[in-house]
Amino acid sequence: MTLVPVTYKGGVYKHDIIVDLIDDLGGYIIQKHMIAQDVILQSLVPKDDIDLLTKTGRPLGGEIFESPLVGTEIAVVSPSLDIHHLPHTSCDVAEYLRRSGAKTNMVGLSRGFGKRIANLNIEERDVINEHDCAVYLLGNFEECIKHKLPALRRGINVPIILTGGPDKKALEKITDPPVDGYVGGIGRVGHRMNKQEGEIEYLDELVGEISVVLGRLREEIAKDPLSVSPARLMGVIDEDMEITKGSTHPTPITVQTAGLRIKIPYDDYAEYMRSIVIEGGIKVGDVARILPSRMRNYIWLRIKPFSETNIMV
Repeated sequence: MTLVPVTYKGGVYKHDIIVDLIDDLGGYIIQKHMIAQDVILQSLVPKDDIDLLTKTGRPLGGEIFESPLVGTEIAVVSPSLDIHHLPHTSCDVAEYLRRSGAKTNMVGLSRGFGKRIANLNIEERDVINEHDCAVYLLGNFEECIKHKLPALRRGINVPIILTGGPDKKALEKITDPPVDGYVGGIGRVGHRMNKQEGEIEYLDELVGEISVVLGRLREEIAKDPLSVSPARLMGVIDEDMEITKGSTHPTPITVQTAGLRIKIPYDDYAEYMRSIVIEGGIKVGDVARILPSRMRNYIWLRIKPFSETNIMV
């Protein structure tokens, strides 16, 4: 069964019909938003059942559309927190990726500015490496990007998508060794990126490029499948610990391509989480590594591949 990422948007009235249908079909709701009289469900659902979901939601005033980045967490990396680099482009990129289903975190570097002194500290490196991929927003000038990127990518082992003011061919030419994706035309701007011609197209191109990069990542994971689906593991942990019910955080559990970020204190809950039974006596600790996150004191859970556990649940 192939699960595809989609978003359902409709009214609050009888939306529980859609929630129950997704569950009955073997799908998963990754995130649920209640905004005034509207509900937004970011979900993974069986590909063959999209039409059924669409027909069921239409009488309720609901619509379903593709959201290629549902179930991913992306770092949007800016050279600094200064107004020179923030807030316009970085905020617009982060928000646009959220509209496509991704959970984004903005990472403003403490020493990312200046060709001669640009650098990445250990904490920043570790935080970026806890994501599925990183989008680097490195400004307008080829010479600046060429000198800064080698230092800012050092130690990063997740896919990098490089953006900048120069076009894609220019970015590819100045990058050695190559990164995983390129999108030109996104440099520093002094206004919100809301022009339909030019600016929005570049953001759509960025979503497409990230989708391709993460598609290759999923293909690599599929060669040695995960012992359990991240979405299923999220449901098991949340049902046992009632994290969503007891949290005011908008995304108390964030799904990644090969794990979860769970926004509760590691010291207090890690051992208990390892002991949660998934199915048939198999515990969370049997199929996943439960690690302290460098982002606050959260739990970062990485699911082990089948070759390491000989378990598939």
